[in-house]
Formats: sequence, C-alpha cells, structure tokens
Amino acid sequence: MKKLIRWIGSVIDEKLLKFVAVGVVNTLVGTAIMFGLYNLAGCSYWVSSAANYTLTSILSFFLNKFFTFQNRQKSPAQVLRFAGNILVCYLVAYGAAKPAAMWMLKGAGKSLQENIAMLVGMCLFTGFNYLGQRLFVFSEKREHALAGEGTTGSRDT
Repeated sequence: MKKLIRWIGSVIDEKLLKFVAVGVVNTLVGTAIMFGLYNLAGCSYWVSSAANYTLTSILSFFLNKFFTFQNRQKSPAQVLRFAGNILVCYLVAYGAAKPAAMWMLKGAGKSLQENIAMLVGMCLFTGFNYLGQRLFVFSEKREHALAGEGTTGSRDT
C-alpha cells in the first residue's frame, strides 16, 4: 500500500499541472475541431474525433516534450512511442466511450449519444494519455538510461 501511495505522489506533481495547462490549449482547439466537424460539417463520429486528435497531437508532442516534461531526447523512437501512445489511448478511450454512451442513453437520439460519447472519450483519453506520456514516452528513467549508455539522446547537442 505504501508503494501505491508513493507512486501516486510521484505522478501528481508540477508536471501534472503543466500537462493540464497544455491540455486546456489542446482541448479548446480540439473541441472546436471535433464538434465543428461533427455538428457543422456533418462528419462522422470517427472522422471528427480522429481529426481532432491527429491535429492536436502534433501541438501536444512539442508542448509536452519541451514544456511539461522538459525532455531533450532526440530520437525517432520517441516520436514513434508518442504516436503509438496517442493511437492506443484514442482507440481505448473512444472505443469504450461510444458503446457506453449508446447504452446509457438508449432512448436518446444518435446525435446526443455521439456528442456525449465524444465528451466522455475526451475525458478518458486525457487520463490515459497523461500516464502514457509520463511513464512511457517521456519517461525520466528512459532518458537517464539512454544518457548512461553514452548516447546523445538526452543531451542538448
């Protein structure tokens, strides 16, 4: 139990606050994209939500890499980890949100169900994405390990 409490304490810190600040920017931009495409342009649930995450993920990568996690690793593998993290978080969050919203709002219209599903998906995605970026993509342990192996991965060169 003490290990769990220590782990929670290590994840809830200044980096989380910075991640939230970056998330506010991404959420404002992404919400306009996603709900605009769905409600104004008539795009589908999947096209609208995917366009949101494709476009805002590029901004998120740079803001979180340099501002939130202050990570200086220069590695194509890190970009691939980031893209994989975004994809997994997106598929899990939105894949779970849609059937849950459809089930919970059985009597409601499809538009309301899918708007609520997108809102729930955004919340799930945020939690999954923070953990993935912190523990997998921009992990301090990974950066220190690479620096210790004599690579220039974490050095400003």
